[in-house]
Amino acid sequence: MANQFAKPEILLQRLAFIALAILLVAILVVVGVHRVRVSEPYVKNVLSLAGDPVRGNAIFQMNCAGCHGWQADGNVGPSLQGVSKRKSRFGLIHQVISGDTPPMPQFKPSPKEMADLLSYLETL
Repeated sequence: MANQFAKPEILLQRLAFIALAILLVAILVVVGVHRVRVSEPYVKNVLSLAGDPVRGNAIFQMNCAGCHGWQADGNVGPSLQGVSKRKSRFGLIHQVISGDTPPMPQFKPSPKEMADLLSYLETL
């Protein structure tokens, strides 16, 4: 009868193994999703280019400053100060080109312009 119940040590080992397996699967899913996103041709092209923050600032002033402020400190849209610490490069690209967060319009600059804009945003 005593053999019908698993020892507490064995139960803890099984739970630890299950938790580790779940963690590994979660990590693999996150890495897989990231690799798929980064493999999109536009994103891949943008990330392969070196951006110029001066040109990025000019692009920002023409397209973004009306809502995000001339110093990117917020106006109608949120402040973008430190945005590259809060969002990945892919996240920033997606935010700019998707139009998923109204009232921000969809904006798809050329890959070089996007690389320049990213470079500027990373200076904030």
